[in-house]
Amino acid sequence: MRSTPASGPRYLVGLVGEGITASLTPALHEVEAAELGLGYEYRIHDLLELGRRPEEIGDILWEARSAGYAAMNVTHPCKQLVLGVVDVIEPDAARVGAVNLVVFEPDRTVGYNTDWMGYRDGLATGLPSASLERVLQVGCGGAGAATAYALLSSGAAHLMLSDTDGRRADHLAARMTELFPEQQVTTVDADGLDAAIRGATGIVHATPMGMSHHPGVAIDLDLLAADTWVSDVVYRPLDTELLTGAAARGHAVLDGGRMAVGQACASLRIITGVDPDRDRMDRHFRALVSAEERAAGGGRAP
Repeated sequence: MRSTPASGPRYLVGLVGEGITASLTPALHEVEAAELGLGYEYRIHDLLELGRRPEEIGDILWEARSAGYAAMNVTHPCKQLVLGVVDVIEPDAARVGAVNLVVFEPDRTVGYNTDWMGYRDGLATGLPSASLERVLQVGCGGAGAATAYALLSSGAAHLMLSDTDGRRADHLAARMTELFPEQQVTTVDADGLDAAIRGATGIVHATPMGMSHHPGVAIDLDLLAADTWVSDVVYRPLDTELLTGAAARGHAVLDGGRMAVGQACASLRIITGVDPDRDRMDRHFRALVSAEERAAGGGRAP
């Protein structure tokens, strides 16, 4: 999809990562940019199709900059690798430990993380009354680092982290404790998970479980307290088994589309300096996902 020609500045932007040919990001960016009157083209750079290795990310970014790109979004498996090749890392990106947007300024490259912004803003708009007194997060990988940082930045009093890889949970908890010493960050092992679910005011699910090719529910919904809210980072499909089950039990839920739209909105704003219409982007995103689900039954893409 190409944006409508505009008289204002023109932006050439890309996305680099593996297995991203079905990404909804180009359409999401280009359509909103056209609504804003911006000339904007968004290209996919799939490492698998290009025959490039993730370790070549520095060369790929240099090539994009030389070709006149304004910025590159970065996704799996390059978000951590980028940390070592950009000139400047925005402080929040450094704290999260990952970069998903590189902006090419005249004399330097700047790395940002908009994933955490997307979750923070999605939580604020989608569940404005959510209690952050005691939040359990299941999953401590890349998405989990962003959601943990967003939750603590939003004022979570006690964040409990659980992962099938206990070392990963311990590592993330140590990092977040150092960054947020006034807040409590603890880990939960398999034996303590049921008790953590019962005592949580909110649940954040940050693993791939629930995607169309990876069905299932990571927690026992019957253990939830009546007023516990439930959030999922998975957005393909939007109505995961976790969220549909929680909603059926009367719990407030937040789907992964909020985070996806929020990070795209933040990226577009950083790249162009223009404020996108978040609600319009959200409507467009949900229409794209619905059309995809009708055509092919969902899937995963950045």
